[in-house]
Amino acid sequence: MAKTSIIARQKKREKMVAQHAVKRAELKKAGDWKALDEMPRNSSKVRLKNRCQITGRPKGYVRYFGLSRIMVRDMALNGKIPGLKKASW
Repeated sequence: MAKTSIIARQKKREKMVAQHAVKRAELKKAGDWKALDEMPRNSSKVRLKNRCQITGRPKGYVRYFGLSRIMVRDMALNGKIPGLKKASW
């Protein structure tokens, strides 16, 4: 599990991106790069990292579920993801 400080930092960035998204889009459309540079860096969508919603793990992220590969496997084995089961042949 990721440190709680890293998870909190990610949530702070997500909130800031949502808060400034409209203004950033307007500035980009107008081509006002100077005003865009003066905005907070964490308000840029590029600074977000895909992390597991449960553990905060950054590696092995499965975008379809929003979870890490480990949590997808664990939840599938416990039957918490409908229609998903471990393959065996």
